[in-house]
Formats: sequence, structure tokens, C-alpha cells
Amino acid sequence: MSLELSPQRLAGMIDHTFLKPYGTPDDITALCDEARRYGFAMVAVNPAEVEHCARLLAGSPVRVGAAVGFPLGQNTAAVKAYEIRDALARGAAEIDMVINIRALQAGEAALVRAEIADLAAACRQAGAISKVILETCYLTDAQKDLVCQMALAEGADFVKTSTGFGPAGATVEDVRRMRQVVGPQMGVKAAGGIRTLAAAQAMIAAGATRIGTSAGVAIMQELAQLAAQGGTRL
Repeated sequence: MSLELSPQRLAGMIDHTFLKPYGTPDDITALCDEARRYGFAMVAVNPAEVEHCARLLAGSPVRVGAAVGFPLGQNTAAVKAYEIRDALARGAAEIDMVINIRALQAGEAALVRAEIADLAAACRQAGAISKVILETCYLTDAQKDLVCQMALAEGADFVKTSTGFGPAGATVEDVRRMRQVVGPQMGVKAAGGIRTLAAAQAMIAAGATRIGTSAGVAIMQELAQLAAQGGTRL
């Protein structure tokens, strides 16, 4: 597969991420400054940071994304519904929601589908982007397929591999599988452990249309070095 990977194209696929439970306001300021400078798709933050980021990025094309039910997905559906709408009201333009993994494993697919349906509907009404986080390292292939099928049926915008907080993150195999299930209609976000240009390239080649990473700046610097040497294709 050969794709032109310009700095603008790659930056527009990166969700620049700061989801640590610790840090200072300066960390968030730096995150937003970097996202604006490089032209990243969005900043991915915890809900408590949404308003701050929205102020910092006002007038910028960079979107603010909130992680909901994060990172375990074990909130009740009612709590997730409130968290989604609260984040949207505070300025989030994208929502990345962790499904109830244990419910899925227990065979309660209807509960998970209802969560996804609510996420998609709330984001659609607000003009926001909805992303469904599978946490693939905990799921069987059949469960991964089922979540992707439900997300597609309910009109979610993306399926996403991982939170980055599990024991394993994105794999090329999972990205390829998710792309095969959802087809061209949906976005596929690879996240978790993507820290190098080569890793990002592999995920894009497998079908990812977004890359969630806290190493976005380092990846862009790698690409700039590659471009200086005359190579930007994957």
C-alpha cells in the first residue's frame, strides 16, 4: 500500500492526548499550543479539562475531545449519558467512550448497544464526533466484531482500539479487523502504545483514519526528518 504522507495529512489524523490523572495546568496549555502549532485533529483530555481546552483553542480548527467512562468503562449507562452531555455542553466536539466491557463479556450485548446508541445520538444532535472504545486486549475476535457491528448500526462515527491504560494497546491485526467489519463508512482510531512514526504508518496502512497518541510531536518530528531526506511515502 502506498500513500502520500505529508505533514498536513498526518497531523490531521492525530488526536493529541493528555489523559494522565496528574500534572499541572501548564501541561494542558502545552498540549493545546502543540496541537495548534502542528494542526492536530484534536486534543483528547479528561472531562475536567474540556472547558480550559476550549478556551485555549478558541478560533482554532483543533477540536476538543473528552474521554467518557474512562478508562474502565464500568460506569452505569445513566452516568455515561450525563458525562457525555456535560462534556458536550462544556465545549467538547468529540467524545471517546469506553464500552461496558464486563457487560459485553457477560453476554449483555443489548446494554452495550444502548450505550453506543445514546453516545451516537447525543453527539449527532450536538454536531460532535462519536468514538466507541473497545479495549481490544480484553475481547475475543467475535466480541470485537460484535461491537464494531453495533457501532456501525447505531451510526457512531468511529470505533477505537484502546484506552492506552490496558495491558496492551493497538495492534495492526485489530485495526485491520475493525476496518474489515465497518467497511469504508466509519472511522477507525488506533490508540495505545503508538509512539513512533513507523507505528503510526503501520496503523494507517492497516486502515486507521485517526491515531491517538501522547507522542504526536515526536512523530511529527520524525516525519520532518524523513521528508528532509526525501521520503514521505508508506
